[in-house]
Amino acid sequence: MMLNRRHFLAGTAATGLVSRPALVRAASATTLKFIPVIDLAFTDPIYATAQVSRTHGFMVFDTLYGMNTRLEISPQMVEGHTVENDGKLWNLTLRDGLAWHDGEKVTARDCVASIKRWAKRDAAGDALMQATDELSAPDDRTIRFRLKAPFPYLPYALGKVSAPVCFMMPERLANTDPFKLIPEVIGSGPFRYKADERVPGARNVYERFAGYKPREGGTPDWTSGPKIVNFDRVEWTTMPDAATGTSAVQAGEQDWQEAMPHDLLPIVARSKSVRTAVLDPLGFTCQMRVNHLQPPFDNPAIRRALLGAIDQEAFMIAVAGDDPAFRHSPLGYFTPGTPMGSEVGLDIFRGPRDYDKVKRDLKAAGYAGEKVVLLVPADSLAQKPLGDIAADVMKQAGMNVEYTALDFGSVLKRRVNKGPADQGGWNAFVGNWQGMDWLNPLVHSTLRGDSAFPGWVSSPKIEALRTQWLSTGDDAGQKRICDEIQKTAFEEVPYYPIGQYKQPTLFRTDLSGIMNGTAVFWNMKRS
Repeated sequence: MMLNRRHFLAGTAATGLVSRPALVRAASATTLKFIPVIDLAFTDPIYATAQVSRTHGFMVFDTLYGMNTRLEISPQMVEGHTVENDGKLWNLTLRDGLAWHDGEKVTARDCVASIKRWAKRDAAGDALMQATDELSAPDDRTIRFRLKAPFPYLPYALGKVSAPVCFMMPERLANTDPFKLIPEVIGSGPFRYKADERVPGARNVYERFAGYKPREGGTPDWTSGPKIVNFDRVEWTTMPDAATGTSAVQAGEQDWQEAMPHDLLPIVARSKSVRTAVLDPLGFTCQMRVNHLQPPFDNPAIRRALLGAIDQEAFMIAVAGDDPAFRHSPLGYFTPGTPMGSEVGLDIFRGPRDYDKVKRDLKAAGYAGEKVVLLVPADSLAQKPLGDIAADVMKQAGMNVEYTALDFGSVLKRRVNKGPADQGGWNAFVGNWQGMDWLNPLVHSTLRGDSAFPGWVSSPKIEALRTQWLSTGDDAGQKRICDEIQKTAFEEVPYYPIGQYKQPTLFRTDLSGIMNGTAVFWNMKRS
């Protein structure tokens, strides 16, 4: 595959196809053409925690607080807040002039309903609501939290970029069951979603919302500061083959490709019309998720035995190639290089794999050849190779693997099925999260010891440690707790960490103002 992609781009370069005349370009000065990492299967970013749904969410919806690339929180939809009663009363005041895309005024009641819906799907939101005695809207511009005890993480929880993000919606949409899709996409963000132009699997369109009121003052930095939009229209084109997308950007038919294949970096480096960059230095943390409700992974001894088969370096080479600058292993349960990153237990991933030993350990643990249904998103640039390696290491360990290739949207639908694999359920799937999603126990949804996330982990010990972390005020104490959480995770194995990689993006050189972090569509313009 790598050679085919390289030969394809090299060949088009030789024939001049990647430097077509400017008149071929479909995009005008006021239209941005973007290739998302994968198709937007779900337009509700609370229901679906996928990266593509979050990126879509930031275009259409807005947040009460924003986050900059230093992971600092500042007011966004709110003008500010006051804290009284020894930290147990917070009053958040909305900025004046905020409007929904249908012309209605944004009210505090809308925001209260939005917070409640989000909190049922998010680890930080759940912690916030457990600390909350009453959440109310005493008037149209005031959001009031009466807390049982001080919760200093309140602005962080409401403004974090880790999924799911606390996006604001009109009350009628926010009252939707968070485990069901909202019936329409109406936000107050800088872009309106053009549902009438959607082509499932191929195209999504956004237009600048003329009624959007950016913050005044401050510096644009990721999701914080004023969101100034310079394009009237943004068109997302899904291209399942990443090499085709890369060629389209080189040809000037597309402006920006969110995920640039690592093996094509030497090819595009020769072109003066495009640039590559790694927008997020925290990269992507990856895991193989297993179903704790169904055999064989309902058995913790089997989960522990399989740890010896996990070859993190093989996973990361499959995704990011041979250049060590773009990959990292071993990976534990928190993002490496951040305050809570831990080295505890990582020796299990170092050195060569002994698959004969793993086979013996699995048999001793009670594995008797049960089928393991592995869900693999076949249309994902990163998750497809992760799935290929997952199947390979489990087969080498003697497991009976059924490789089930589906499109990403179908994987998202199937993985919520709690039933047996032969009744539409599953046993394992692979996934990639951004490093910001694994920063600490507050935001790390897939490490919850009482998890609603597919896999349905149950760990009273991890949950108790998380509660302890939330009530610990000093960094050293929190770090010790994270070390203990990681130690416990290697004993209970909620999932398998399979490595971290950095993802380059590709864009035309006439675009300026692309910000670090995740893909956002304000501040940038065409020169």
